[in-house]
Amino acid sequence: MTGGAPIDASAAATYTDVKGLAALKRDPNSPEAISAVAKQVEALFLQMMLKSMRDATSAEETNSNEMGMYQDMFDKQVALSISQHADLGISRLLKRQLAGKPAPAGLKSTSGVPAASASAPAAPAAFAQTPAEFVHRMLPPIRRAAGALGLDPMGMLAQAALETGWGQRMPRNADGSLSHNMFGIKAGDEWAGARASADTMEVTNGVAAPRRTTFRAYGSIEDSVNDFAGLLKNSPRYRDVIAAGGNAGAYIASMGKSGYATDPEYGNKLNKILHSDTLQSALAARIAAL
Repeated sequence: MTGGAPIDASAAATYTDVKGLAALKRDPNSPEAISAVAKQVEALFLQMMLKSMRDATSAEETNSNEMGMYQDMFDKQVALSISQHADLGISRLLKRQLAGKPAPAGLKSTSGVPAASASAPAAPAAFAQTPAEFVHRMLPPIRRAAGALGLDPMGMLAQAALETGWGQRMPRNADGSLSHNMFGIKAGDEWAGARASADTMEVTNGVAAPRRTTFRAYGSIEDSVNDFAGLLKNSPRYRDVIAAGGNAGAYIASMGKSGYATDPEYGNKLNKILHSDTLQSALAARIAAL
């Protein structure tokens, strides 16, 4: 082993820490360096997963260049943080391969890339794999809730699609299970139910910044939809939203002005989803399946 200070396995604490990454080259064969490199590779894998999830939300949710830059920075840092504080199984396999150790029995890969560990936790499934599946699951409870409020369900459906990326992302409980929070409702002091945490981007005075946020968690889709409907019905803030009645466009315009989200483009994004080919195709697929 070469001389000098020992290598810190967490040397690269941020994805922009080039100096920390360079420090890993001092002794690439040391256990500390191997561990740190494995974590960095795992972080890159997680970053690609996050990017794929964002891309899957639909082309209609196009952010500004500035917002896209902030989201990219946020995703990279979240991926690195997760890899350093959680055991996903990927880094353990990489460390074995980098150290020249054989993979555990049953994990051989003909491609030269470590196969997924049978003991590693599988990635939690998304709520829906496609917009069509999302609409199929969400439309019935939304129709019931919207009907009780005298609203066009398409506005609520577009909002749920935006908040969850068509079912691809939502806050998760501590055990990784879905929170069924379909509308991104945060858990304030008044909330006595279960809670789930997630990293979000919040816009304050025109500046987007990452924030760890606590959200309400529900036992079912129906519970989430009914709670959202109760929020609209009982809060004076959404008086104009309720007044939109059967006009989905007016619902979305009022929601965008209500302050429901910190994103100044919230209303525009909802409108794009409402009039998107993605939503129309998903609705057509549901009708065809009936």
